[in-house]
Formats: sequence, structure tokens, C-alpha cells
Amino acid sequence: MNETDPRDDRRGLEDTAVLSELNRLVDELDPPPADLVDRVKFAIALESLDVEVARWERAGSFAGVRGGQTGTITFTVDNLTLMVNFTSTGSRHRIDGWLVPAGEHTVEVRVADHKSSTTRADDGGRFVLPDVPAGTTQILVHLVNASGEPGRTVVTPTIML
Repeated sequence: MNETDPRDDRRGLEDTAVLSELNRLVDELDPPPADLVDRVKFAIALESLDVEVARWERAGSFAGVRGGQTGTITFTVDNLTLMVNFTSTGSRHRIDGWLVPAGEHTVEVRVADHKSSTTRADDGGRFVLPDVPAGTTQILVHLVNASGEPGRTVVTPTIML
């Protein structure tokens, strides 16, 4: 005989009711950000998909950037370290950065809904972008090889300035 216990149906209905209520609470109390889809599209919309993504190593006091203080982040990938310091200047930011090993590489900052800002690191690996708008941001480092020809491109994870 293959009879089912009628209590199993009640448990299934109770489980469904609990899960439905939990789903409603999550949507109400912790919904996904309204701009989540735009942020994801921005993060993957690089012109060249031949990039290396750096790891976020150390955040320091980065949370303070939104509060008008400075914050430092270190990113690494293989044999490159990128340290950037963000300073809020009202609704914009100043980015000071250092590349190790040093080199005269091109640094590009992408901010969603704004034009990219580009600069070149000096021979010590230092660069400055004094007027970067707030928003969803990525930093790209376009490396040059020893003969001065374009090499690989490194991109940071997306951050919010």
C-alpha cells in the first residue's frame, strides 16, 4: 500500500506560507538596489574583454569617502599592485594613485554616465586625477611592455564613489 499521511499536505502548505511570508519580508525590508541592473551592465561593458581583473586587497578607511574623508584601497593582480587614495572634494573626488612596479602606464577612470578620465603615471608609477565625478567607478590600467608597446589591461572591481 502506498498511502500518504494527510499531515504531510498540511506541512507542505505551512512551509509554503512561511516561505511566502519570508520572501515578502525580504523584498520589503532589504530589496535589491534600484540601480543594480545598471551597475552590473556598467561593470561588464568594457570595450575589450581581454582584461585582467584585480583583487581588492585592503580597504583601509574607504567607507569614509562618502562622508567627505579620504580612503585608500589596494588592488593586486599577478605582478602589479595598484594603490589608490580617494579624497572627496564636494560632489567630486581626487584620485591619487601609485603603481608597483612603477612605469609610465595609462590610467583610465570610468564613471557610469560620465566620460572617462585618463592620465599617465610618471616613471615612479604615480598618477593623479583631480576632478572625478561621483558614481559607479572602475579604474583601468593600460600597461606598456618594456619596448613601450601596449600590453595587457588591468581593471579593478567596481566601486562606488
